[in-house]
Amino acid sequence: MIATLFEDAALVAVDKPIGTATIRERDPSVTCLHVELEEARGERLFVVHRLDKEVSGVVIFARTAAAHRALSMAFEAREVDKRYAAIVHGPLERDRAITLSLREFGSGRVGVDAVRGKPSETRVEVLERGVDVTRLDATPFTGRRHQLRAHLYAIGHPIVGDVRYGDKARATAEPRLFLHARELSVPHPTTGLRLTLNSVVPAAFGARMRR
Repeated sequence: MIATLFEDAALVAVDKPIGTATIRERDPSVTCLHVELEEARGERLFVVHRLDKEVSGVVIFARTAAAHRALSMAFEAREVDKRYAAIVHGPLERDRAITLSLREFGSGRVGVDAVRGKPSETRVEVLERGVDVTRLDATPFTGRRHQLRAHLYAIGHPIVGDVRYGDKARATAEPRLFLHARELSVPHPTTGLRLTLNSVVPAAFGARMRR
């Protein structure tokens, strides 16, 4: 069952589980969060943003066309604040800003390209250090595809469990991708007041740090 974090007449926010795509993928027989919610609620919902299939956490859907326009404009204007919990390989010694330009390649991967890439900025805060991993709070100030995954890989600290960015054999031995959208703050599409939505960081994160 998909947990609802907040809802009103304009929008619904849910806690997306790992392994579920936000929207339909190439195979139309495979369900997704959008379809599951529409069927469970018996109403049309409008997609505002998405999380990667392997990522868990806060996702919002608009319930009206007007709310969809307002929320989409807020995302485009970078009026939305997002915070992620992450665990990365290696000892990250200090908080830092990552400002490497990114672009998408034909393989579907995203990588650093100082010439053709789009300006991208991520700020990371060190929360806890383990034996061979570091727990972070990550804030993307731009909304590039795979931004956190590509940025952390580029500085030598791929996210634990990331089979796309990092060592595949090591990643597949992990129970999940350790990236969770824990907070989303957005201007409410009707009132304009800031609405902050939170998802509890899964217990798996604490367990991974204790290994």
